[in-house]
Amino acid sequence: MRTILAYNLGTPVILLALLTAGCDKTEVAPPPLPPQVQVTAIEQRDVPVYLDFVGTMEGEVNATIAAQVSGYLISRNYSEGSLVTNGQVLFQIQPASFEAALANAQAQLAQAQAKKGKTALDVKRYTPLAATQAISQQELDDAIQADLAADAEVQAAQASVQTAQLNLGFTTIRSPVNGVAGLAKAQIGDLVSPAFGQLTTVAQVNPIRVYFSVSQQLLTQIQERMLASGSKLRGDGGAYEGPSLELILASGAIYPRQGRVRFADNQVDVKTGTIRVVGEFDNPDGLLAPGMFVRVRAMLDTIPGALLVPQTSVVDMQGRYLLAIVGEDNKVSIRPVMVGETVGPEWVVKGNVKAGERVVVEGVQKVRDGLEVNPTTITLTNQVPGVDAAEAKP
Repeated sequence: MRTILAYNLGTPVILLALLTAGCDKTEVAPPPLPPQVQVTAIEQRDVPVYLDFVGTMEGEVNATIAAQVSGYLISRNYSEGSLVTNGQVLFQIQPASFEAALANAQAQLAQAQAKKGKTALDVKRYTPLAATQAISQQELDDAIQADLAADAEVQAAQASVQTAQLNLGFTTIRSPVNGVAGLAKAQIGDLVSPAFGQLTTVAQVNPIRVYFSVSQQLLTQIQERMLASGSKLRGDGGAYEGPSLELILASGAIYPRQGRVRFADNQVDVKTGTIRVVGEFDNPDGLLAPGMFVRVRAMLDTIPGALLVPQTSVVDMQGRYLLAIVGEDNKVSIRPVMVGETVGPEWVVKGNVKAGERVVVEGVQKVRDGLEVNPTTITLTNQVPGVDAAEAKP
């Protein structure tokens, strides 16, 4: 009985010893795996620098067609929205009363010319008689003055005839330019007059103009860039040698013809701080119409051999910009860079980086200088071809 009790009391001691011996063996944890990151190659290419503006299309000439005489409209001789030529008849006003006025003026001219003929004969006849004192000098003087008065009456009658002819001509309303005729504001049978207002408009749309506004600050930047490149914005006589222009239509399509800057206004609008610039585009197919809102793009400059990285790869540390570059040994090197213009989702950078180096795009928050990573190379395809200089970072 005592032997069994001693055995039972010793069993926990043996177990405790075995457990203690087991705890003395320390397990070694496996090293952590390198963090996975996504990288892409730094790209190098020439990048055009663009300026974008909102513009409004206007005709090169916008002629307002109005009546110059009063009368009833008897015909409209054009199709609304059609191309018309210089001198083409647009409207016809009832001419009968103006024809009668012309005939009356011509009759008065004939009377004045007949009177002039008689007074001229009197002067011719009285001159030798006065020389021989067959008539008094007073009679000759009266004849001469009557002849001068008759001459003035002839000139006045001729002016009346010219006025009547002009008024009769104004009954036929013609287009003063080649262009597109607008909607008719008057219908056949309307009594029109100079006070009636416009009957229609004719817009010369080939070439066509685009108007857009440029801020003083941006205008200064344009001038500085162009001076630095050896060109100038304003040429002799006010003609511009500025950048070529592109139009982006409401559909997003780019107008196939490039435009040019014609001129700028001669003063800054004090209310908006902008200056109005006028561009010009050839429009032989009539695709562009007055009143259209478009985006005007001007290529200001080209950055040769620019280095571009995705914007997501740039870390902003209180105004200090950093890139995480992955070397051939898959170790990270944190490098400071200077950032320039944005090119869609990319950024132009300068610094201790070069084309083809791998930059971390996703997982930047996981890395530090000298850390080994497990990189996966990706290709970014959502790139745009140019820089919007209005979005450039100072």
